[in-house]
Amino acid sequence: MFNRTPRGGAAWVALFIALVVVVPTSAYGQAINLDDLRRSPEVTVEDLTSAIKPLDNTALTELADHWKSLVTQAGDAVAIAEIGARRTGAAADLTALNATLANRAERLQAIVDALEARGVDVAAYQSFLAVSGGGAGVDLTSLDVDNAGALYERAEAYVMENWVGWATNAVSFIVVLIVFRILSAIAGGIVGRALSGRKQVSDLLRSFFVKTASKLVFFVGLVIALGMVGIEIGPFLAAIGVAGFVIGFALQETLSNFAAGMMILLYRPYDIGQVVTAGGVTGKVDSMSLVSTTLLTPDNQTVVVPNGSIWGGVITNITGNDTRRVDMVFGIGYSDSMDKAEKILADIVSKHDLVLKDPAPVIQVNELADSSVNFVVRPWAKTSDYWGVYWDVTRQVKERFDAEGISIPFPQQDVHMHQVND
Repeated sequence: MFNRTPRGGAAWVALFIALVVVVPTSAYGQAINLDDLRRSPEVTVEDLTSAIKPLDNTALTELADHWKSLVTQAGDAVAIAEIGARRTGAAADLTALNATLANRAERLQAIVDALEARGVDVAAYQSFLAVSGGGAGVDLTSLDVDNAGALYERAEAYVMENWVGWATNAVSFIVVLIVFRILSAIAGGIVGRALSGRKQVSDLLRSFFVKTASKLVFFVGLVIALGMVGIEIGPFLAAIGVAGFVIGFALQETLSNFAAGMMILLYRPYDIGQVVTAGGVTGKVDSMSLVSTTLLTPDNQTVVVPNGSIWGGVITNITGNDTRRVDMVFGIGYSDSMDKAEKILADIVSKHDLVLKDPAPVIQVNELADSSVNFVVRPWAKTSDYWGVYWDVTRQVKERFDAEGISIPFPQQDVHMHQVND
């Protein structure tokens, strides 16, 4: 009897250990991690409601943000599926995705209800749930399109949630454009002042550099502004490159004029304000772009000439130099004194205020024409005085020749008649 008691006691101890330690462990399995349970997408609403009771408001708000991100991910999955179906033309089965979206939204609602019961402001979460209702990618076929009020409320909630961001982006976009518009004007002014004192740079070339610098700075500002509002800059620049290639291929003639405009700017055959004959048109250069030059004709017509036509032909710059030679021809009769006529012409030219002394004028007998002896009179004058000298000298020659008895012949024919005797 004495020896059996210890063995019986040991059995009871082993049984106690099994009941207290082994059985609970085998019966309940691994210990439950409440934090993992609260964040698990597979948790039931009932378990989640029980698991969040011990949390304070800060931890509960953090958990709500976690579930909000899960709802957003589910909504994105639905949206991606819809877009992929539209691109491929296949029918999209969104049943499982919408179910996941609705389940996650339901759990977020449970957390939001708990926060609201504690007096926490949950307006932002309620707006998010009202808009997503299952997320941004909710199946549109499940909406009650006849309930205009519900649709309006969801749209209003979406606007109320996002208007601050939209307004901030719009203001940022406008401010950046204004700032870079000012910077573009400053950059253009700096370039203009840097080139203003250089004689080898024409007004046309200076204007081109000023406009290019200004537009380049503004374009950089536009790219930055688009990036600030969330637009991808890479695809935008790629689209501009593709559009430029297509437009360039379609406008080959325009590109030819553009290249000719660059050559005109570099070699400067004329400048703004000068009178030229170019492209078959004579006029004063009024303005120039990279594709065309605008000329004002003497009778005040505006003629736009493509730069390709100008660069591909002969360019005559009439007022490109400070001085010009005035070429005139005057005729006297064969019976008049050439010496006397020459002295009169020399006297008129030498006493004219606008005729330059250097180079000296040329007065010579040039031609024995059919009805007259012709003198060439070639005085020099400033380019701006060309027509004044031409018209004034012509008038004085007529008046002096008449006063001195020198004839100015006009074409005539002598008819001689002979009588023929039969």
